[in-house]
Amino acid sequence: MRRVLAPAAALAILCGAAAPTALADAPQRGDAPCSATDEQIYTPPAQLQGKPGDVLACAPSEFPKIPGNIPKRSWKVQYQSTDVRGTPVAVSGLVAVPDVPWNGPGPRPVVAFNPGTVGLGPQCAYSKQMSGAYDDAYELEQLAAALKAGYAVVATDGVGYLNGQQHTYMVGQNAGHALLDAARAAARVPEAGIAPEAPVALWGYSEGGQAALWATQLAASYAPDLKLAGTAAGGVPGDLRMVGNALNGGQFAGFAAAALVGFHAGYPEMPFDELLNDRGREAVGKLSGSCLIDTIFGFSGERVEDYTLDGLTPDQIYELPGPDGTTWGQIADSHRVGDGIGTPGSGAAYEIGVPVFQYRGAREQIIPVPTEEQTRDAYCRAGIQTQWKPDVDGDHLIAAKNAIPDVMAFFASRFAGEPPTGNC
Repeated sequence: MRRVLAPAAALAILCGAAAPTALADAPQRGDAPCSATDEQIYTPPAQLQGKPGDVLACAPSEFPKIPGNIPKRSWKVQYQSTDVRGTPVAVSGLVAVPDVPWNGPGPRPVVAFNPGTVGLGPQCAYSKQMSGAYDDAYELEQLAAALKAGYAVVATDGVGYLNGQQHTYMVGQNAGHALLDAARAAARVPEAGIAPEAPVALWGYSEGGQAALWATQLAASYAPDLKLAGTAAGGVPGDLRMVGNALNGGQFAGFAAAALVGFHAGYPEMPFDELLNDRGREAVGKLSGSCLIDTIFGFSGERVEDYTLDGLTPDQIYELPGPDGTTWGQIADSHRVGDGIGTPGSGAAYEIGVPVFQYRGAREQIIPVPTEEQTRDAYCRAGIQTQWKPDVDGDHLIAAKNAIPDVMAFFASRFAGEPPTGNC
């Protein structure tokens, strides 16, 4: 960044509506030009009949919040993805391509990026913040670093930021699908000039780190067409039960509360509304419209128990079953990062054939260190080529910025086809 991070700006690096209507014009597909309105970008189509990664709408956008004055061409996009139930869903995001020739070997690489927590409100969508449509947008350096290296960039907003929707915060499989389909969509933006065979690297921190590793785990089965080169994931909240229990009642309790709202959006059949007292219903309404800063400072020190009729703790909520007998805890555990992984040909549920770089801040204060180490250990036990850096200078807030040189070096080695190295 061009200045030292102020506290509020540093927070933006964290694991950070109208009723839906049909598009006024038919969704853009195939080779149609990028000429959608903002309303079309952020309004889901009445029906989705294409395939994952199809570009449904796109429009040129300058994205002035990307620092560095890097010459680029950029677009807002709406594209098709798949939710945790296998249902087609529309997702928004952004694509940016450096306006300089690519001089490396092969086609210009693509970095598919999932931002950290930005908040649940529709106005908080990353592509809106980066275009300056939201007054509290912050300058972030991740995209600038990738663009400066000559890579094309696609950043997903994640599932649930379109009009009339609710972000499915921390539903890992939704996030993984959305990130993989963003990479597909980048090559289908008709004016971007990104080759379908371009190598792809995945990147995310905190909420984005969970998304990046879930995308890595799903890639072989869900997106075998992508030429995945590697994944960088930092500050990963791998075990949601552990994270939720640690955050509840603490300074960053808003993230735990937001995750409950996000999972309710992803699993609306599970018990939720009937558990809430008046204060809980008020909190859900506030969280659903809040961005990062209000999520943190508006809920600091709050406890989930105070929002429920029976004073339920997170552990008690995990034990509650839904209509088919599946409990909230089983659903949370199904999104734990690192379970069921293995190398290609291992027969594991999630076969991973690319190296990963995992990292965390040396003074981590938000995500429990044991879950970050647990995720790394799971990857090592499974035989995944893993680089691990547990001592990035700074706490959770600052480590995202300070790790950028390490991430760029990892991506450069992956795109150059160098032999992977690990330190398991």
